[in-house]
Formats: sequence, C-alpha cells, structure tokens
Amino acid sequence: MDSMLIIDEVRLTPILISDPPLLNVQGVHQPYTPRLIVEVITRAGTTGLGETYGDRVYLDLARPLADALPGHPVTDVNALFELAGVGRPAAGERNAGASSSPPHAPVTEAGVDAAGLRGVRTADKLRLSVVSAFETACLDALGKTLGLPVHALLGGKVRDSVEYSAYLFHRWAAHPGDGPTDDWGAALDPAGVVAQARRFDRLHGFRSFKLKGGVFPPEQEIATIRALAEAFPGRPLRLDPNGAWSVDTSLAVAHELRDVLEYLEDPASGTDAMAEIAARTDVPLATNMCVTTFEEIPEAFAEDAVRIVLCDHHYWGGLHRTRELAALCRTYGIGLSMHSNTHLGISLAAMTQVAATLPELHHACDTHYPWQTEDVVTPRPVFRAGRIPVSDAPGLGVQLDRRALAALHRRWLTADVALRDRDDTATILSTHPTWTPPHW
Repeated sequence: MDSMLIIDEVRLTPILISDPPLLNVQGVHQPYTPRLIVEVITRAGTTGLGETYGDRVYLDLARPLADALPGHPVTDVNALFELAGVGRPAAGERNAGASSSPPHAPVTEAGVDAAGLRGVRTADKLRLSVVSAFETACLDALGKTLGLPVHALLGGKVRDSVEYSAYLFHRWAAHPGDGPTDDWGAALDPAGVVAQARRFDRLHGFRSFKLKGGVFPPEQEIATIRALAEAFPGRPLRLDPNGAWSVDTSLAVAHELRDVLEYLEDPASGTDAMAEIAARTDVPLATNMCVTTFEEIPEAFAEDAVRIVLCDHHYWGGLHRTRELAALCRTYGIGLSMHSNTHLGISLAAMTQVAATLPELHHACDTHYPWQTEDVVTPRPVFRAGRIPVSDAPGLGVQLDRRALAALHRRWLTADVALRDRDDTATILSTHPTWTPPHW
C-alpha cells in the first residue's frame, strides 16, 4: 500500500455553532448546537474532512475509532464499521424499551431521538452517525491524494448541480436571555411563515418549500400550507410533523391538502401507523423516522408504509451506504429525497457530492444550511436558484477555516456544559415549564 494513503493521525474537534430558535415537536433549538469535525491526516500530510453530530454520546464513540485508525489506509472504509463496533452491543446497552438514561449514555431509548428526530434511538444508529464522518474524511483525503472529486470515487456524477428545498420553521423572534440573535423575526402564524418563505426565495432562489410541522394544531398548519400554495402557486410543498399526529388526524390533513402537497412526511409515528395512513390516502408518504437503517426496510416496504425515503449519509453510515439505499429504493420503486439536520459546510459538501451520483433522486434535498450564520469552511457555499453546483475539485471541494474552527471549539470549551448535548425539550421547558409534547 502506498504510504501516501496511510492514515497517520486523526483529529476530533467538538464545536458549538449558533442556532436560531426554531420550533419542532420536541421543543425549540438551543442557542448553540454541538457538532463534531473530524480530520483524517495521511502520512503525506493530506487532510480529509468529515462532520457529524457533536453530542457527548457521539464523542464517546468517536474517540476510540480515532485512536484505532492510524496505520490503516484511507481506502479501507469498510473497516470503519468493524472498528466502530457496528452490530455489537455497547457496554451498558439496554433493550429498546429503556427511557431513563442520560442523553450522553450509549444505550437505546424508545421514542424519538431529539437530536435527529429519527425514530427509535439505538447504539448502532449512533455508531453509524460517527462512522459517516470518518468515511467522508477518508474519501476527502483519498480524493485530494488522487486529484479526484469524491463523486468520481462514488462512480461519477449524473448532474452538475443539486437542488435543495427551503426549510421553513415556526420560530420565535429570539432566544430568551443572551443567545445569538438574527433579523428574521417570529414566524408563529401563516403570514409569518409565508414572509419567511419569500425571504428564502429572494435570497437563495429556492423553488420548493418544506414546513416543519407538529408545532401548532393541525388546522393552523393546514392554513399555513394553503397560504404558501397561494403565495407560490405550483411550487412543490412538503409538511413534516415528525410523527405528532394520530392516524385519523393524519388522514384528515392529507385529505385537506391532497391537491397541494408534494408529499407528507412522517405524519404519525411507527411503521404500522404509516402503513394504515398510506392505505387510505393517495398523498405520498415520506419518512426519515420509520426507515433509517437497512434493518427497517423490509417491514416498511412490505407494508407499503412509505413511497419516499429521505436518505441521510449521517444516519446510514456514509456516502457508499447512501448509494446502497438508493439502489434498494430503485429496486422496489420507492422514491428518494434527502434529509437534513443542523449542519455546516462540510456536511453540505458531502450531501452534494453523493446526491450528484444518485440518478433516482427526483426530489429536492432538505437543508438547514441557510439558517446557520457560522461555518468552518471557506468560502461559504452559495445557493443559486435553490441549487448548489457540484464541485469537481479534488475531494469534497471545501477548505477548512482553522481560525473559525478554533473559535467555535473555544466556545465548546467555555460554554455551559449542558449545551454539549442537544436537548430541544429541556430548552423549551426552561422558559415554558408547562409545555408538553404535542400530539393530535
């Protein structure tokens, strides 16, 4: 093996990034959200970049993997899964019914993972999210070494740009206290959300819109989608209440919005509930909650519970496994979109590189990126007509801004330790102590 491809060092840098007060079924985003930046450095001095969730549970899993990688070639991404212990029980892991563990413990928890709203939380899902950052970093380093873009390492691009959808949120005007501020203002009714969408359209040219629902009564969110349809006639619209509704409510909303929705995402929680809704409506159902691992595919596809799966390389364990998911969706006639959570430019570059290689990606991808005012790459990616051009530069095509990385790491070191674990529910309860998770 060429020594240029051998990993010499791995650096892990946890950071805190500013986040707006965006509302969802779990509560409200914290003023600062943890992310983890992974650097894989080869013996030749080439650095590859990766990014994933930065909560302490991910750090706990990332550190031993970082220690094990030196001496391995960057080409051996398959070894990452064994080194990370994917498929092996974690020390202290409980059955899926456990719910009392702290957020930084590597155990399973029933219900919804607040950091990703991805269904039942398991130790393997956590490990896969860690592996994803290491795989991306290895591919970035390999591409830089060979002078090839990551999309070439994945089989080549089938499009020169990737379309993204505006991600609309009900939100407060500002965080309580001394959190970061912006000039977006509140969006707590249909008019506020439409104003938000107009600004996204003006700034970034997005052609489709997704509303994070499950925050207000369904009647209000129906009215919001109707207002968006009136303001942007013919534009694709999506609604995602993150499993907050009953089957009956989901069917009622689907009936009311059947003429304007591109798809309805995770209206109810669980494969059985989704299958019942799917059998009784023609509105396509999408998911990033009941199908987030390969093990969850057979039941969901056999029950016709979903017609669109939202891929996410953080969830699935990297870019190669995202392509494996796409192949399965193509085989079974399931549509493909792309999920997003709070992320920076490294993840956006990885999302764009893998999306460029998926022929069956017929829906615009989600992205939180326009909500983020800070980044660790330079220059910042720019959306034009709602699209990101696919870079042909070696690797991911982004450069690390070390000054910005150091500043965001200092924030992680000096801020309240509680911020090192994202907890939307605790954040909203700190100012609204009578709040309860919505379910209609």
